[in-house]
Amino acid sequence: MLRSGVRERAPPVVTNQESKLQNPKVLRASLVRWFRRHGRDLPWRHTTDAYAIMVSEFMLQQTQVATVIPYYERWLARFPSFTALAAAEESAVLHAWQGLGYYARARNLQRAARHVAAGHGGALPRDLATIRALPGVGRYTAGAIASFAFDLPAAIVDANVARVLARLLDLQEPIDTTRGQAILWAVAETLVPSRGARAFNSALMELGALLCTPRQPQCRLCPVRPHCRAEHPETLPQKKARRKTVTLTEDGAWVVREGRVLLEQQTGRRWRGLWTLPALPIPRGAALLLALEYPFTHHRITLRVFATPAPAHLARDQRWFEISALEGAALPSPHRRALRRLLAPTPAGLPDDHLAPQDATPQSPHP
Repeated sequence: MLRSGVRERAPPVVTNQESKLQNPKVLRASLVRWFRRHGRDLPWRHTTDAYAIMVSEFMLQQTQVATVIPYYERWLARFPSFTALAAAEESAVLHAWQGLGYYARARNLQRAARHVAAGHGGALPRDLATIRALPGVGRYTAGAIASFAFDLPAAIVDANVARVLARLLDLQEPIDTTRGQAILWAVAETLVPSRGARAFNSALMELGALLCTPRQPQCRLCPVRPHCRAEHPETLPQKKARRKTVTLTEDGAWVVREGRVLLEQQTGRRWRGLWTLPALPIPRGAALLLALEYPFTHHRITLRVFATPAPAHLARDQRWFEISALEGAALPSPHRRALRRLLAPTPAGLPDDHLAPQDATPQSPHP
């Protein structure tokens, strides 16, 4: 089909042989039985509330389970419903998210909450298409919310599920290609049961998290080993060659006056709405106070902080913060780490958490 003069690419054809597993009913039963015995006790598995499930799914994108749990619990205490989150100030939302990284998730979560509050009276409909249409909700997240909250027979493919399915199929197609994704989604849709999707999808993800792990799969303990075609599972899944890491340097100014620190609110896509050390002109011969590195997607960034005199006039996006009030500011983790190292003594409540998700290589959801 032609649209606007451009020929649309047809979706890849997936053959029945590529997407078919033998005895799916037996596979499902074995997997769910194992999950009921060995699945982890996670807080979002104790609820079918659509809002709580959505919060957990947004937080678990690119972030490890152990990191998410305390954030999830604090978030629900502070924003307990779609309507509560919809009514919150964005600055409060970003501050509550601080330390999880990838702040677009927090903004999209609030946008989705406002959509549900305004369009559906604060209650998410039991409909996959409606869930999929929410801001920030992709195909996987929609399936996860639909199956975990409503037990709808919706397929899911995240990094853990992709690894399990690729090994079951002995899939040699890279899973990060269009065709590879089509094969994985086709087999996921054939496997998901019409009833009991909540338990099955949870079990499939748990298998990837606990046994069918990336480097040392525990095949002897696997409940679906008889169904697995992979002769060398540790070599799967196949992926395209990784992009080369780009190194960058960014400079921040350390400006302190009368017990106050100058910060600058960001307007770009990466850290919009967050406060950072200001990007002021660095005088010749300025003292380098510290340098720290952090990864961000395909970049390795060095943040250098220089002692800098206060500007004669503040820009509209700059503001003085009392040192004692810094814990109330929403800061990206690299700049929060820099502030903590530069300030002595450390102000109470300004955490020096371990490298947050924007300071770490993206990981599989639900590891």
